[in-house]
Amino acid sequence: MARKVLFIVFLISLLVGFFYFKPLFGKIAEEPHLADRMPSGDFLGKVYLLDVARESTAMLFYNKVAMRDFFSHEFILAQSKSYGLNLQKPAYFFANSSGEWGALVEVNDSSKINSGIERLRKTINLQDTMVSDQRVYVLKEEKVYLAYGKKWFFIYKGNQVPKRLYHVKFAERNDISKSWRAFLNERQFRKEKLIVYSNSKKLREHGIQTAIFAHDSDSTSVSIKTYIRNSKPLKVAMKKPGMGFTDKTGTDKLLNVHLDIRKLRKDKNDPLYKWLIKTGRKVSFPTEAFMNAWDGDLSFYQGGMVKITETFIESVLDDDFNVSEVRTSQEKSVPGFAFMMSTNEHQKELISKLFSKGIMRKEGKKFYVLTSPPLHIRIAPDHLYLYSSDTPPATEISSSNSGVWVDKGTRYGFSLDSLNKHEVFGTVTIPVKSLMRKTKLL
Repeated sequence: MARKVLFIVFLISLLVGFFYFKPLFGKIAEEPHLADRMPSGDFLGKVYLLDVARESTAMLFYNKVAMRDFFSHEFILAQSKSYGLNLQKPAYFFANSSGEWGALVEVNDSSKINSGIERLRKTINLQDTMVSDQRVYVLKEEKVYLAYGKKWFFIYKGNQVPKRLYHVKFAERNDISKSWRAFLNERQFRKEKLIVYSNSKKLREHGIQTAIFAHDSDSTSVSIKTYIRNSKPLKVAMKKPGMGFTDKTGTDKLLNVHLDIRKLRKDKNDPLYKWLIKTGRKVSFPTEAFMNAWDGDLSFYQGGMVKITETFIESVLDDDFNVSEVRTSQEKSVPGFAFMMSTNEHQKELISKLFSKGIMRKEGKKFYVLTSPPLHIRIAPDHLYLYSSDTPPATEISSSNSGVWVDKGTRYGFSLDSLNKHEVFGTVTIPVKSLMRKTKLL
């Protein structure tokens, strides 16, 4: 009798245990977040495509872009819904310095994506193949790959398709990489619609812990807002206003710097100081002498053309094979060039080092710095000037750390906006028309 009772109790225990633990055995794994699926890279990014399109509307209309309707918020939203993509949520992307990159977009209805793929086939040569039991669509010449699952659409360019696709396809919820977790926990630029983040090894080698970029745009330009966080306290700070060249029509290159470098000058192990030494070493530049003599203000200008007269000495043989020297003069145009820096009591030592290293030389009444055009020199007690024109460019008192740089017809602007103990804030400005010409939108 006792055995029967024990057996019945045992069966009841099994039955209770079955119903109690059944939810655990039958539990379905939660779908990973899109960021959980993302591979790591030198650069990580997040973009709200619809918001960026909305912000760009005024810019496209102002510049009369012919295809502006195809970049509108409404058109992109309608197309994404037609093909099952959810662009109301952020898309994520990564990139490496090797040129490899990839992006993930959230999917609402994967059954609609194939119609989008078929539409693409009508305009581009898309081939399909299998990678790790996953159908992949390939543009072979560009090495671009497309793949999708129930909740994700992956675009990839690079040579590691199996590895990247495995990471995307078999990710688990909250199994996010350290770099992606650090990026998504960042407070800086959190509310921006396009953000790029990096804490790559190359940055860390230069003492930079984190770099973040965000974008703003108006009808005429795109601004790249920059944030840099240093791992160690910065040894430079903003300085009181100083002398600098003025920006004017025809300026190709301009740089004005006003920094307090007293702490940097004393710490030769600082990553920035080491980088300056390493860079200067390529041309045997006396960086230490420069840092000792420099008082924090520096200005560089290039623009327009300046006419100069160059004298050449030629050795000529006469009929009797006697050698004689003939001086000839030639007028030519060279780029307008000027350099100025504030100096202290070590000014003469710097100039002496420049001559002894061959960085600066004198021929007649003119001076040359490496391959520069012939220059005039003016030495004041607290400033050193070098310039190719008869007089130096106009100067002004300013505290702005900024400049412009013209490259292939595009005039870029940049500025150092603020500094604190560990952080740097800056901005790079790019004209919209130049971007559109390069992308053939104009």
